[in-house]
Amino acid sequence: MINIKNLIVAAIIVVVSSCSSTYDAEVTFDKNNKVDTANYHTFAWLTSEKIMAAAKGVNPVMKLRVDDAIERAFIAQGYKLIDNAENADFAISYTIGSREKIKVSSYPTTYNSAFGWGRGYYGGYYGGMYGNMYGTSMRTETSVKQYTEGKLAIDVYDVKSHQPAWHGWAVKRITSADKETPSVVIKDVVYQVIAQFN
Repeated sequence: MINIKNLIVAAIIVVVSSCSSTYDAEVTFDKNNKVDTANYHTFAWLTSEKIMAAAKGVNPVMKLRVDDAIERAFIAQGYKLIDNAENADFAISYTIGSREKIKVSSYPTTYNSAFGWGRGYYGGYYGGMYGNMYGTSMRTETSVKQYTEGKLAIDVYDVKSHQPAWHGWAVKRITSADKETPSVVIKDVVYQVIAQFN
């Protein structure tokens, strides 16, 4: 009985600890199969503004960090940055934005407290968990959390055909730790997106 109890408690700890891990970015991309990107060597910004459309109230310092991270990520992939987009193999641009979101969670009250081992749980057919079969309802708690979700999208355009070649993006829940080290988070997310480009 003690071994089963320890096993279940260990399983619960693993589940709870996995739920409390950091919020990683969800990264994906879409590629235009009609455009061959295999022979790309040089790139340039599509416009002098670099960003496609600045979101209202965008932090100009944050924008500079994103500009720099994108350039460095493409260079790290082996591409050379040049000034004139007309002479490059591909041109790049990006968009960024954020929105406030609300997460509502409902769970049984016992989820947030220790299980009643012993008589209260296994104490009889009509007590403990079996009481639910006969009209006793389990209480639930509702948790409402507000958080910020950020999105970064990077676009690649084929200069020769003037066609969009690739679109990569990341969506990430912004934590208080992210706000304390924005340069690290931006670099990490940008590199994850551009790593999908080929």
